[in-house]
Amino acid sequence: MAKQSARLEQFKTLLSQPVVDLDHLRQLCFEGCPDAPGIRATCWKLLLSYLPPETDLWETTLKQNRELYKHYVKETIIIPDEDDSVDDDHPLNPNPDSSWNKYFQDNETLIQIDHDAKRLYPDISFFQLPTAYPCTQYRGTKHKLKRRVEQTVLPSQVVESTRQGVKNVRISSQSDTEPHVVLKEGQEAHWEVVERILFIHTKVHKGLGYIQGMNEICGPLYYVFASQPDKQSQEFAEADTFFCFSHIMVEIGDKFNKALDSSPTGYKSALNTMMMLLKRKDAVLYENLVSKDVDPQFFGFRWITLLLSQEFLLPDVIQIWDTFLADSKRFDFVIYVCCSMILCIKRELIAGDFGENIVLLQHYSSTNVDIRKVIVQAKELRDWYPLSICK
Repeated sequence: MAKQSARLEQFKTLLSQPVVDLDHLRQLCFEGCPDAPGIRATCWKLLLSYLPPETDLWETTLKQNRELYKHYVKETIIIPDEDDSVDDDHPLNPNPDSSWNKYFQDNETLIQIDHDAKRLYPDISFFQLPTAYPCTQYRGTKHKLKRRVEQTVLPSQVVESTRQGVKNVRISSQSDTEPHVVLKEGQEAHWEVVERILFIHTKVHKGLGYIQGMNEICGPLYYVFASQPDKQSQEFAEADTFFCFSHIMVEIGDKFNKALDSSPTGYKSALNTMMMLLKRKDAVLYENLVSKDVDPQFFGFRWITLLLSQEFLLPDVIQIWDTFLADSKRFDFVIYVCCSMILCIKRELIAGDFGENIVLLQHYSSTNVDIRKVIVQAKELRDWYPLSICK
């Protein structure tokens, strides 16, 4: 307890300085951020360069960015027939530059985002619960993204047979089987906020677009910011998450870009480095996996691309991300953690066949490996083997 209190004081002292020493901050965060209110959220914003190190600029920076996000909401979530600039446009306009055509294309992306956002961390209730600060900038109810999804997804006929052979036909929407909590009119679930962040990011950063899995990157950020006890942090968690998510995607976006898969910044290069690191640390385990044709693409693509956000429970993911975001070489540590994860289940992998190993690696949470053990070993690997010698 005394040690934890001392660490907390170190963070508070550092964050109260006129200029935060980012190198010192990285060192502290690499060992994990305290769970005290405001500490982790502030540290992550600093580590992602959303906040400048000069503390007297924080208020102005936050105000400017939050106002900018309001502008994004206003300008990207619109119905074409209410936009004065497109009076001659109509839904059947064949022109590919038609605002209506772009609107329908956006809806296709929105359906995919909606499908993914609803499934964020089903093991906790947070994302299904209502936010205390729903968006109030919509020009009308039909502008809500939820309404657009409901209007876009056509009902489908489901034919059911009774035991007597009688056919029953019922109409169901695509979302019938999706987990949800019924909210009151005007309320928004936290997953709907994440959905809006992802949709606006797709509109603002058109070069990257939306790729399945981005919701898993956005979710932990939003959870950390929206879970703060002070009302201001909760109110502006959406805007803050948008910009921090954008900063992360600038750094890891290449791993989502299929055209760059084989490039030095693509995921295949990262997988190769991970396996070469494993070979240097434990050649026996490496050769065993190779002899069983256990291709790292079967599991490592998701591990590396999604920063392990699907492999552990959310509290453990947040703990791992403290180290990822504090990594001075930005996300190199992901590879060390992935290699450590393999090493931590060496006995099971050696004993298993191809199928058993793939199931084990694709459902890593079932191994019940202590995340602290994974991180400690990953730090040892980093000290022993620079990634430059594994490429």
